Amino acid sequence: MTHAVDPLTATRPLRVLAVTNLWPEDGGHRGIFVQRQVTALRALGHHVDVEVIAQSRGKLDYLTAGPRVRRRVQEGGYDIVHVHYGMAAPAARLTNHPATVLSLYGSDVNVPRQRLMTKLGWGNTQARIYVSQRLADTAGDPAGHVIANGVDFGFFRPGDRQAARREFGIGEGERVVLFAADPARPVKGYDVFQDVVAELRRRDPAVRELVLAAPGQTQEQLVRKFDAADVLLFTSRRGAEGSPTVIKEATAMGLPVVSVDVGDVAQVVDGVRPGAVVRFPDGPIKGAAREHLVTELADRTAEVLRDGRRADGRKKNAWLEERLVAQRITEVYRQVLGA
Repeated sequence: MTHAVDPLTATRPLRVLAVTNLWPEDGGHRGIFVQRQVTALRALGHHVDVEVIAQSRGKLDYLTAGPRVRRRVQEGGYDIVHVHYGMAAPAARLTNHPATVLSLYGSDVNVPRQRLMTKLGWGNTQARIYVSQRLADTAGDPAGHVIANGVDFGFFRPGDRQAARREFGIGEGERVVLFAADPARPVKGYDVFQDVVAELRRRDPAVRELVLAAPGQTQEQLVRKFDAADVLLFTSRRGAEGSPTVIKEATAMGLPVVSVDVGDVAQVVDGVRPGAVVRFPDGPIKGAAREHLVTELADRTAEVLRDGRRADGRKKNAWLEERLVAQRITEVYRQVLGA
């Protein structure tokens, strides 16, 4: 989808209001990918304000935030209103801003109840951005833009592996498999991860797990876990992801990835070696199908551990550098303004 670009807004910095229900609060990391995109847009010279819906205000705010957002839009003189996540779209729709962009991330399309809220809210959007082609296809939106979340390659870069392993008490000869999420979130598939690790330990007792998420953890500690691990094993449920940022961070760090085929993982990991993407069996993931999935994941992970190299994803996925992604987002803004 292309439009002529308004010469008055073709080069000047833009005023943007980001409306989102995903934003880090109280030291947490929820929505940090939205925060990073905002930071990258500001680095390009744009003025970006943020209006957070729900979260600490509670779920009722989804229904009551509309007048607050409308008032802020009216007072802010914004060129663009950029809504992040479909659940925030109904509140932003009431603003009737003529240049509204909606970014969709995964569950807001994949989960039926959330998809209903998304569809109720996107009627006033002039452009929609999906973090993966699979998500755009699921939404049935051929006019949507596909732009994956970016990664700060300056922050997520390989460091001192031996120092990182000492920090986390990893012994000489141990093989570390990293779980890339909060085990308490069922959609992340920690039960499958545990079964794969158990199978790997049956073959090699030196295998151990490391969990990426931890309360009060700094971003620097998170990066050192990437350095300390030998492989990232990603086991999210089918249909649970749009474009998992942690996979991109791992490739930027040179950490090999073995993952189920969710979101855009196949595209991000394609050609990166060592590493692998495992397709889900047909039908429900239970019984013999689940056992097959666990065995396939264990086989591919064992291959990566035997290989022992760091992956070459940093070079092959340079297109994911967040400044380049912010430039693509800006192009969408300017197309909307020129339409």
